[in-house]
Amino acid sequence: MTTNATPQPRTVVKTRGIEASRARTALWLLLPTLIAIAVVAGYPLWRTIFFAFKEANLTSPETAVNVGLHNFWFTTEDGIGIGFLQDPKWWQAVKNTMLFTVVSVFLETVFGMIIALVVNGAFKGRAFLRTAMLVPWAIPTVVSAQMWAYMYNDSFGLIGRGLLGGQALLAEPDKAIWAMIAVDVWKTTSFMALLILAGLQSLPSDMYEAADMDGASKWTQFWRMTLPLLRPALLVALVFRSLDALRVFDIMYVMLGPVNAASTSMTGYARLNLIDNSLLGMGSAISVAIFLIIMVIVVIYVTAFRVKFD
Repeated sequence: MTTNATPQPRTVVKTRGIEASRARTALWLLLPTLIAIAVVAGYPLWRTIFFAFKEANLTSPETAVNVGLHNFWFTTEDGIGIGFLQDPKWWQAVKNTMLFTVVSVFLETVFGMIIALVVNGAFKGRAFLRTAMLVPWAIPTVVSAQMWAYMYNDSFGLIGRGLLGGQALLAEPDKAIWAMIAVDVWKTTSFMALLILAGLQSLPSDMYEAADMDGASKWTQFWRMTLPLLRPALLVALVFRSLDALRVFDIMYVMLGPVNAASTSMTGYARLNLIDNSLLGMGSAISVAIFLIIMVIVVIYVTAFRVKFD
């Protein structure tokens, strides 16, 4: 009696063995990098989380006392809130940081896309233009912030005195945030253009030639072909810029000073508590909150773009 049993294909087993071997090799190759990340980033992050639940002074961290969630939210018997989540300055800093991030990243992405599409074409002087567009980004942030602060000055500044007739933009909080957004857009648009340009150059040219032969307009090619294929590059650009914008500090510190910067950015508020007030526990708790906010926003980006990195 014979049975017609279907033998398992050996190619599947062999393929799985090769994939497992490659995965082990990749893990060993990545191990030094993972160890470096754990030491350089993991340990400071763990120490920050550790002190977030302590009452500690920056100059004497060894005297830290466990206080639970008091740094985040705690109300005394007389109704006074001492947790940073009960401080209106914190929420004002969050509001200003989110406004700064959303507007600046949006404008930088739009302008960066336009610049990248222009310099991606073939024309005389393209190499010079690609180099020249990086000049604002190459200038140190502290230098560009101070330069723009002089231009915004209401007494002698080109913009504050010459164009606006003596308006003190940086002295009014509602106007100051928009003035700093303009500085950030001027400085970082070229960085976004560079990342988007790298994505554009990786797209196959024959695809556009076929679209031209089929009579597809440039606008249709952009929306139906360019944007969908640029999702990975756009995701990287948006994550990088959003991380920088959410952690903005130097522009606001230089242009507004340490006191006003504390209510204008989350990192400025953290610095005020950690450095100026020497509150190691409170500063660590604020840093943990900033880390969680950034992590949530990155997850939203990855989910919204639905990008798979193979």
